[in-house]
Amino acid sequence: HLLILSVVCQDLSGPVFIQEPPNNVDFSNSTGTEIVCQARGSPFPKISWTKSDGTPIGTIPGLRQVMENGNLILPPFRATDYKQEVHAQTYRCQSENELGKIISRDVHVRAVVGQQYNTYCSPEEIIRGNDALVKCSIPSFVVDFVDVSAWVDSEGAAYLPGHNFDGKYVVLPSGELQIRNVTNEDGFKTYKCRTKHRLTGVSKLSATAGRLVITDPVGLSGPKFPSVSEISSMRSKSHSSLSLNCPAQAHPLPAFRWYKFKEGTAVKSPVRLDDRIKQVGGTLIILEAKVEDSGKYLCMVNNSVGGESVETVLTVTAPLSVEVEPKQQVVDYGRSATFKCNYKGNPIKDVYWLKDGQKMDHSEDILRIESVKKEDRGMYQCFVRNEHESAQATGELKLGGRFDPPEFTKTFQTRVLKAGPSVQMPCIAKGDPTPTVTWYLYDMEIESDLSAGVTIGSFETAGGEVASYLNITQARTKHGGLYKCVATSKVGSVSHVGMLNVKGAPYVRHMEDMKVVAGKTMTVTCPVAGYPISSIVWEREGRQLPINDRQRVFPNGTLIIEDVQRSEDAASYTCVAKNEEGYSARSDLEVSVMEPPEILPFSFGERIVNTGELRQLLCTVIKGDEPLKISWSMKGDNLGPGPDLTTSQLGSRTSMLMISSINYRHSGTYTCIVSNAAGSTQHSTELRVNVPPRWTVEPTDKQFAQGSDAKVDCKADGFPKPQISWKKAAGSQPSNYRDLDTQINSNVKIVEGALVLKNIQKGSEGYYLCKATNGIGRGLSAVIYISVQAPPSFEIKNRTQTALKGESTVLQCEAKGEKPIGILWNINNKRLDGNRDPRYTVREEILSDGVLSTISVRRTERTDTATFTCVATNAFGSDNTSINLIIQEVPETPSELKVLDKSGRNVKLSWQAPYNGNSNLTRYLIEYKPIKGTWQNDIDRVLVGGDQTIAGVFSLRPATSYHFRIVAQNAIGSSGPSDTITVETSEEAPSGPPVDVRLSAVDQHTLLVSWKPPLKEHWNGDILGYYVGYKKNTVGVDKPYMFETVEFIKERGTEHSLQISNLVVFTKYAIVVQAFNKIGQGPMSEEVVEYTAEGAPSQPPEQVGLTTLSSQTIQVEWKAPPEDTANGNIKGYKIVYGPSKLWYDVSTHDTKISADTAIEIHGLKKYTNYSMQVLAFTNGGDGVRSPVMTATTEEDIPGPPQSVKALAMTEESILVSWQYPEEPNGRILEYTVYIREIDRSRDIAPKSYKVNAVQMSYHVDKLNENSRYEFWVTAHTSIGEGTPSTKATISPSSRIPAKIASFDETFTVPANKDIKMPCIAVGSPAPDTEWKINEKSFVKTDRMRLLPDGSLHITNVTKEDMGKYKCMVNNKFGQDMITHNLIVNGPPEPPMVILTSQTTDTITFKLKHEDKDDQTPVHGYTVHYKPEFGDWEEEEIGFGTDEFTLQNLWCGQRYQLYVVAYNSIGIGERSPVVNTRTKGVEPTVPDARSFLEVSAGSVTLSLNAWQDGGCPMIYFMVEYKPRAQRDWTLVSNNVKPGGNFVVLDLNPATWYNLKVTAHNNAGFSIAEYEFATLTPTGGTLAPARELGEGEEINNYAKASIMYFLTNLNLVVPVVSALTVIVIAIIVICVLRGRQNSISKEEYAQFYGAMNTMNGRMVTMRKDGLPYEDMGYVPPPNRKLPPVPGANSNYNTIDRIKKGKMNEVYAAAKSGYATWDMRKSQGPTYDEIPYGDGPGPRGPIPDVPQHYSQVPPVPQRQAGGSIPGQEEDISPYATFHLLGMREEAKQAMMNGHQTMPPTPGNGPMTPQHTRQNAQTMNPRRSMPNQGQPMQVYDAPNCDYEPPKNFQQNFGNPYDCPEGFYNGSIMSSVGYSQVADYSGMPGQKMTQSMHGQFPPPAQPHAEFSTDTVIYKGGPPTMNNLRGPLPPGEEEFPPPPPIRSADTSLNDSNSTTQSNVTSECSEAECDREPLVKDSRGSSVDPSKELTTEEMRKLIERNEIVQTNGLKPYNTVNV
Repeated sequence: HLLILSVVCQDLSGPVFIQEPPNNVDFSNSTGTEIVCQARGSPFPKISWTKSDGTPIGTIPGLRQVMENGNLILPPFRATDYKQEVHAQTYRCQSENELGKIISRDVHVRAVVGQQYNTYCSPEEIIRGNDALVKCSIPSFVVDFVDVSAWVDSEGAAYLPGHNFDGKYVVLPSGELQIRNVTNEDGFKTYKCRTKHRLTGVSKLSATAGRLVITDPVGLSGPKFPSVSEISSMRSKSHSSLSLNCPAQAHPLPAFRWYKFKEGTAVKSPVRLDDRIKQVGGTLIILEAKVEDSGKYLCMVNNSVGGESVETVLTVTAPLSVEVEPKQQVVDYGRSATFKCNYKGNPIKDVYWLKDGQKMDHSEDILRIESVKKEDRGMYQCFVRNEHESAQATGELKLGGRFDPPEFTKTFQTRVLKAGPSVQMPCIAKGDPTPTVTWYLYDMEIESDLSAGVTIGSFETAGGEVASYLNITQARTKHGGLYKCVATSKVGSVSHVGMLNVKGAPYVRHMEDMKVVAGKTMTVTCPVAGYPISSIVWEREGRQLPINDRQRVFPNGTLIIEDVQRSEDAASYTCVAKNEEGYSARSDLEVSVMEPPEILPFSFGERIVNTGELRQLLCTVIKGDEPLKISWSMKGDNLGPGPDLTTSQLGSRTSMLMISSINYRHSGTYTCIVSNAAGSTQHSTELRVNVPPRWTVEPTDKQFAQGSDAKVDCKADGFPKPQISWKKAAGSQPSNYRDLDTQINSNVKIVEGALVLKNIQKGSEGYYLCKATNGIGRGLSAVIYISVQAPPSFEIKNRTQTALKGESTVLQCEAKGEKPIGILWNINNKRLDGNRDPRYTVREEILSDGVLSTISVRRTERTDTATFTCVATNAFGSDNTSINLIIQEVPETPSELKVLDKSGRNVKLSWQAPYNGNSNLTRYLIEYKPIKGTWQNDIDRVLVGGDQTIAGVFSLRPATSYHFRIVAQNAIGSSGPSDTITVETSEEAPSGPPVDVRLSAVDQHTLLVSWKPPLKEHWNGDILGYYVGYKKNTVGVDKPYMFETVEFIKERGTEHSLQISNLVVFTKYAIVVQAFNKIGQGPMSEEVVEYTAEGAPSQPPEQVGLTTLSSQTIQVEWKAPPEDTANGNIKGYKIVYGPSKLWYDVSTHDTKISADTAIEIHGLKKYTNYSMQVLAFTNGGDGVRSPVMTATTEEDIPGPPQSVKALAMTEESILVSWQYPEEPNGRILEYTVYIREIDRSRDIAPKSYKVNAVQMSYHVDKLNENSRYEFWVTAHTSIGEGTPSTKATISPSSRIPAKIASFDETFTVPANKDIKMPCIAVGSPAPDTEWKINEKSFVKTDRMRLLPDGSLHITNVTKEDMGKYKCMVNNKFGQDMITHNLIVNGPPEPPMVILTSQTTDTITFKLKHEDKDDQTPVHGYTVHYKPEFGDWEEEEIGFGTDEFTLQNLWCGQRYQLYVVAYNSIGIGERSPVVNTRTKGVEPTVPDARSFLEVSAGSVTLSLNAWQDGGCPMIYFMVEYKPRAQRDWTLVSNNVKPGGNFVVLDLNPATWYNLKVTAHNNAGFSIAEYEFATLTPTGGTLAPARELGEGEEINNYAKASIMYFLTNLNLVVPVVSALTVIVIAIIVICVLRGRQNSISKEEYAQFYGAMNTMNGRMVTMRKDGLPYEDMGYVPPPNRKLPPVPGANSNYNTIDRIKKGKMNEVYAAAKSGYATWDMRKSQGPTYDEIPYGDGPGPRGPIPDVPQHYSQVPPVPQRQAGGSIPGQEEDISPYATFHLLGMREEAKQAMMNGHQTMPPTPGNGPMTPQHTRQNAQTMNPRRSMPNQGQPMQVYDAPNCDYEPPKNFQQNFGNPYDCPEGFYNGSIMSSVGYSQVADYSGMPGQKMTQSMHGQFPPPAQPHAEFSTDTVIYKGGPPTMNNLRGPLPPGEEEFPPPPPIRSADTSLNDSNSTTQSNVTSECSEAECDREPLVKDSRGSSVDPSKELTTEEMRKLIERNEIVQTNGLKPYNTVNV
């Protein structure tokens, strides 16, 4: 690919525009403009600018500047500097190089000078009712740049352009305002147009307002146009909108029709209107105009008075574009070339061609050059233009090969000589290719003829010329004549004519018969010899020519006959030559006239053929005399049959050439040659085959002498013609070829494929690649080697070489040149003698291109630094090179590395520069790593220049300790690292925002925001959480963000998300996210905005109004719902309508959709009441329907009566009856009965009779018995008479059969109504009447009776009366019958309710009717339902609904429901009540392990551990009490579900009962738990002895004791034994007390007294707690001690409950044993009793040595530690060394082994994860007994500990919790409640019936906030509730161990998934809560939030009156 690119780059090409200037450039004088013109070509073309007439332009300072890059700049200018010749000019850009020149299209430049302008609107006169056009007049000087953007009327309404043309006001695309159907009210408004300037953007209202001058029509007037012009024209761009105006006025209102003429004819056709072409009044609007829309349009306006028309010629312009094919072509000399111009656009006025910028005389789209000559090469451009624009495209014509036509350098001259001597006539010619010379005598070719003494010789001279000589040995008379020599080559020919006159008698040569082509001109010269000749004449049949005007005879003997005719000119002609002496000679010429052949043209087509394809040609002769000879040739060679090519004769006049498989050999011109006796003709066509290159001259290796000019030929052919390129290998191997530099000043040229190297040097020696490519195949390539014979030379004359001291080095010099080459070495200009210094060794190696000499130096020394000179010599000369050898070594180590300055991210260091090792220091490497990392894996480096000794290290991570060292480097290597120094950076707030913040709508009220943590390098510490801010994104309103906090223990680098709920529907919100750490928050992320999802409109459209327009049209109008209730973008409106009578049936509803707020509904039933509702809809769904509105369509003429009967009553009377019209279309006012006698004339008008509307028959009398009559009836409404009924025909008769005048009818009546079914009969004699009911004879009853007229009357109809009623009449002349159908309706029957499914909040049922034959209509249903303890509710069920679902029901509730049906008559009975229930049960009680997390002063409830039973939780009620109390303390009765809930202010080391009641809709569940809080040091309590559960256990214990005391047989032995045991113990204790030492560690479960600010001894209460309260102030940014999860690693103890009485009794007897899990039976460890000094219990007794003892309380330090002694620890009790790292490994622990006494090996803490917010435990103070609450300051832990205290508190992180930062941290431990079920002797207790579910999975991820409650028991004398008796405490069992995780390690988490933490700022924001018990406190003395905040900040004792002990507050 590189080679091909090189060829393309080096190929010469003419200029081509790559960015052509546009046709039109409009700009403002305030902005100026730059017109870009760029072109490419090789050589790079020069760009210049001219005017349209070709006049060059230049730079005019300040007004016009022609840039060097070809761009034309017109800078901003002042209005006074405007020059028309610059700023209103037509320019052209032209590009030119040595191959040609091209010119751009015209560039029309218009500068618009900013000047004030005003637009105006004028009054328009209009006849009321017509359409008016209000025009906006724009000044002509800005009309091209100003558009109408809107119209505004005097009432403030704005009318904008658009595609809505249905309203009254329409802004046309041309800018006019069209006002439809003008009324008088329109005359009260004025109208202004608003325009906008396209260039400046200025928008303004018109200076004057237009108005309508409305006149009332006076009389009738035909259409009139305001202007007199009957034809106009307009132009518009394609794809734009346009309007054709037809502003005619008339009265009556005219009709407008538009027509379009067919192009070029007078035939017109109506314009077809569609979505794109619309007619608004008389205006024709065309949207997205197309070129096809161009033409002549006719607007015809007519009314009853007359008509007018106006024509408009529309021209839709399309941009002009041009393409020339081919864009480039290479043509050989003499061949044809064709360019085709393809153009598009409209209109096109001109097409013309340019060559090299000059206009050609050619205007066709195809340019053909028949025979290409040298001057034809260049650039051809096709231009198309019209009045407004032009376009052009370029094609390039290149010449192929060399062109040097033949020309003569020497010729013979006309001569006169006597007979006898010899004659030599020369013709010497030159040309490329070399021409050939032929000789002619009187146009007859002659050759050497020794018999005649004539020879011809030709040869090529050294100069490349051809010399041809005609030699006559002995001139005779017959040798005289007209001689001609012709030089010919493939690129042309040249001829020379001369006369040779030999004196003698006349002699005429024999002339061959001549065949002349009919119609051609015959020219023949008489071949006369002899000299002188006096006359030459031609004769025909004895007559001297000429004998007609077509013949001409010339004195030289030439005869010309024009337009030869066979019938006239075919003859024998005689030439007669005479001299003055009278001698003559003659010769005859037979002339025959033949018709030459003519060939039907053929070709292979224009496409280039690929190899392998098949092609054929047919050569057909359409004219010419036979016989014909047809042959084929290619490239001048006759074609014969071959393997791929065949020719065959098809008849006598056709030959076929077929090539079955084309290859490169077939490329060329094929010629069909046809000849006959009259002559021959031929036709050629070229077959162009894509032929890959083939070598014609393949290059080979060459040798050249240095300094000579070298030339290497490389030629190839193929099609297209291959391009030859040369490249040279970059090295000594034939690879890595690079382009040659062939610039003008280079010695390297490529001339016609040959490589020319002028003044070749040794550097030109190497491998060269010649490549030929033409785009077909991969091309050809050949590699050659060019060698240059030269003297020795060195590429580098002087160089420096370095070597390391003590190592060996080698010096090399490589001399290139002709061998042999001799080498000598000098050191510091002295000859090197290797024998003198054995460390030096010299070697030589003969190379292919020279000699390589090397010196090896072993064990280099510093003295080896010297200049070595290498001298090379051969037969052609000598050369030398010098090598400076420098011995170097690595630098020494830098010293005195120190810190000059440091910050959170940067450290500034300095050092002392070391010795550089005889090599300049290149750089220093400052190496650093985190203190925990290794130099191998975690090293980072900073590069510092070798000349610097001070540098900074940047981009460090805050809060990180680093090791620094520095290394020096030179070119040899690196020094050793310097001494390491340690630097610690400080922590900073995050410096980068969270990334990839995305926001998406979850629903209409919720947005989901997700983000990823900031880039790691921006954390600057541990990220503790994020603030997510959100606010409404309202334009112009900048409200602060509302933030939600997402907190967790440690950032894991994963994606976070948060759902923000309770948002407003379809409201744009802006979201930002910022990370925070303990220093502060980082920057906010970029604001992301999103809408909440669209909802359905919540309000119906307003002001719905119905207007009846006609009998079938109702107009509905409304206003949009309030914007704030749309909840989205209103997409449109739905109008639901239907007949009011069937409104209940939704299947009868129709719906129309409208985008506007009004619609006309057509096609309605006449005189029908309709109900309608309107709703708006958005993407969120359909909105609320408006209330039902009704309207009735107007009356219309009625339809015909349904049926008509005419019955004979007498001989002269007839009874006519009829039925009510099926379509009354209004209220029937009367009927008209028409009667006409048929036999009389049709011209006589029928008689008519008016009949009242209530009468449905008419008796016509006085008729003629013998006449036949026809009757018909019409109905009348207020509108008029309706259409006639069908006609009934009858004649009066004396025979009157029984007939019934009534009709079959269906009667639908409500139950309990009366009904009359008519049966009016006629006949004579009077007919008998009989009724049948359901085929049973009528029986008269109290409710049914016959009326006198035969009708049947029924009172109080019931459903049993339904059926078919037949009335039959008969007499002797005939009978008749009608059938009535009676339907009785009532309220519907109750449906069957069939339940189908239930969910947690739905009930689905089906409705079914028992009686399938019941036809009672049902209009709908009402379902009534209620929960078990709720009120009845109801919902409507629509008509036709078979299945219905009740939604939003309560979960897990019983429901009752029934359904009633209703119709227009009434409401039916209700269905049977169905009882069912929704799914779901009460909450499921969790086990304590997953629910409770206990600490020293609080318990955390994991509310998510409750399973909701399928029904969402509603709330929790939490209560607790100390185990010894009876009354429960209510914490909260409305705890929201989810997350954690914390109960605070519990006493440490105390047993509590906890009761939690969980509520959901299905009910509630109560769980009761018992737990013990931890000790202040984190220890656990031993399981307390269970004395009873309730009164039953207490009574049992009392009874057992009484039984024991009353049984003397038991009391006496037991008391005696106890006495002995006590004495023995006392003795042992006394003895041991005398040993003044305590053995090993002392274990005790002990509450150490904490010293506050005073140093006094703290006395202990009896219960083990210090009398003085423990103050606690949490330090800032310090995590609270961890709260364990379900799998806590802290040792805990269960409350052991005995389920059986004997177990309780056994426990009482066995004491308080601690169960050891390591052993399979029996308790091993007994309780350790202890006391607190003097008191009822006495001092601490002596106990066995294996028990721990509690010594007298010594003076304690801060935190309770005792100098010189270890902390009091109970055996196997879990304790927490606060602040100490715990590094115990799993391998060091056994199953359930407790922590050994060795410090530092403590239990492990699992890592807990939390997603959302955390809240810190508010700082709290424990009240003094009876004293106001105090807050104590604590001592700082930075003190010198005693020598025997092992812990070092110098580092704050090593400071025990409780001392850090001068605060006393409360010790934390954990306890589990009694819920183990697998331990021996223990039983799980439950408050609820049933078993606990399996424990929840540990570390569940809770995503809600933690609720903190600080509660306590009720106040009892301002004291805490009593603690458990001291004797109930005993050591706990060994703890359960888990994985090794350091408590204080920064990578571990010591919090549960939700902990009780908050920052100070968060806690300060919480409002203070008053005493929940409503204690009476002076409000004036209560602390405000600000006072409380200041109190905390001061951290000092403050007297408070507003706070009482045990008050609940939030701080």
